[in-house]
Amino acid sequence: MILQGGTSMKTNYRVLPAVLAALLLSACGTPAQNTPAEPAAATAASATAAPETTAAETEPEPVSELKNDGSMYADLSGGMPSVFEASDGWSNGSMFNVTWRADNVTFNDGRMQLVIDNDKKPKGGVPYSGGEFRSKDFYGYGLYEVSMKAIKNDGVVSSFFTYTGPSDSNPWDEIDVEILGKDTTQVQFNYFTDSKGGHEYMHELGFDASESFHVYGFEWKEDSITWYVDGEAVHTAEKKIPVTPGKIMMNAWCGTGVDGWLNAFNDANVPLKAEYEWVRFTPAV
Repeated sequence: MILQGGTSMKTNYRVLPAVLAALLLSACGTPAQNTPAEPAAATAASATAAPETTAAETEPEPVSELKNDGSMYADLSGGMPSVFEASDGWSNGSMFNVTWRADNVTFNDGRMQLVIDNDKKPKGGVPYSGGEFRSKDFYGYGLYEVSMKAIKNDGVVSSFFTYTGPSDSNPWDEIDVEILGKDTTQVQFNYFTDSKGGHEYMHELGFDASESFHVYGFEWKEDSITWYVDGEAVHTAEKKIPVTPGKIMMNAWCGTGVDGWLNAFNDANVPLKAEYEWVRFTPAV
């Protein structure tokens, strides 16, 4: 996935220290039926949060917080967490046919919605608006998880990923979970290391990702990335792994000039909404 912040080709961030002060955010508890599934292979990553963790203790806390050990859990049922923010006022250009608008990041019915819509103030020939949600801080090796429901519609992407790039004075490193609206029975995994991609992998889900919430994640290690769906490891990469800490990001957007990948965008049903319940990061041991 290619991003841009302002006039650069990527969103502009600055790397923050790995050890962060604890922040408590007010939020409601996550519904029990949608609590994170703990990947069987992710025990080592989770152990940093609580040694000798029991099954019951693996459920996320009923508040959103950033802990002293570097772990983070954001419950999205109570509005915007203070450790995240919405992108606003610029377009990525290239294949992205949206301008990011803060108003396209909404919180209703105990969930966050990332909205694709007709832009109310279109500029630069970009007719649509999209929602993008990003962490304020940078995160490195560890387990990344999200509970989300994707958009089913030709020409759109619903995503969960990490990113950093040249606007941070960093190489372009990125790890992706992308659900293409043209076929929501699949999920695409990909990653970039120093701007080099070409690692796309399509996984058959066995369900429709637009119909209900599921947990998607990846465990990023120094020598591998393993992707998970509902706690099950489904794909591992072991070559040219990214090394640079990045932002945790989610966005929903429609494409242009990439019909072979996404199909042509069908705007008959806008607004379109990808939904998210919670996001969690557990640092590696």
